[in-house]
Amino acid sequence: MKIIDMHCDTISRIYKEKKQQKDLNLRTNPFQVDLSKMVSANYLVQNFALFIDLGETKDPYQTFQEQFAVFQEEMVQHSDLISPVTTYSEMLSNEKQQKMSALLTLEEGEVCDGKLELLKEIYDMGIRMMTFTWNYPNSLGYPAEPAPLIDLRRQTSTYKKGLTDLGIAFLAEMERLGIIADVSHLSDQGIRDVCRFANRPFCASHSNARSLCSRERNLPDGLIKAIAEKGGVIGINYYGPFLSDTPNRNNIFFSRIEDIVRHICHISNIGGIYCIGLGSDFDGIDDNLELKDCSQMELLAWELRKCGFHASEIEQIFYKNVLDFYKELL
Repeated sequence: MKIIDMHCDTISRIYKEKKQQKDLNLRTNPFQVDLSKMVSANYLVQNFALFIDLGETKDPYQTFQEQFAVFQEEMVQHSDLISPVTTYSEMLSNEKQQKMSALLTLEEGEVCDGKLELLKEIYDMGIRMMTFTWNYPNSLGYPAEPAPLIDLRRQTSTYKKGLTDLGIAFLAEMERLGIIADVSHLSDQGIRDVCRFANRPFCASHSNARSLCSRERNLPDGLIKAIAEKGGVIGINYYGPFLSDTPNRNNIFFSRIEDIVRHICHISNIGGIYCIGLGSDFDGIDDNLELKDCSQMELLAWELRKCGFHASEIEQIFYKNVLDFYKELL
């Protein structure tokens, strides 16, 4: 079974370790994602997010550049196993060469400092997907679960906890350039704004169903349906607190495979089987996981089969839906 995962934070995690003078790399490491594990699980494409926490840097664009340099270095060092891609055809070419593909994404639109011209720069660097926010209000929009640390709003008169006027302009420019809009972390109103103004399909790269887990980071049924109707895809997130409202006896939100499948079933019922993908959030989440790392994806396939999903449906979820999405947009 081939696999496409729409979101992991592994490059950002390696970057942090390197900043502490630790010698870790993408080929083999103790994290949830490395190339050896990916090969064993038959990965086709992994989206690698450059995650910028605005509360931890005074210069988001510089931090982005530093993380990008780490990504480039890892791609050069391990080019026998993986190559960066910016188009669907490059994914197919890598597959023919028995290589995996790395699609670069950006998690935090404020990296662009509200400057539309920087979108072209990050596009030229290979970014092909971007979230408008992480957990801080910024010049583009309002997050689903805002952290209290900082607020970078610039257009308070038109704010309304959705996209700002600038955020709407960014959406149009992203579509023009070919950067996929990612609405994970965006508020409900922000996602409704994207639905209203988008002319092309978009995604929620790592989000679940709010009907099953009440976190605001998850999607209500109306927005699941709206994303599906726009031709978008939703990547299932493996993070325990986004899967269930109930902790275990040790007060830990443990990520169970059966809960991941519950969310897949629900989204399938609301939006249809063709809107579902995988968005693990590996290396951006804790280790309280039944699905310990990316090498164990057969456990998820087995649980899906047990719950009545046919082999063709599991293929859709594991990679075909997202690959078709990329075929249309990249």
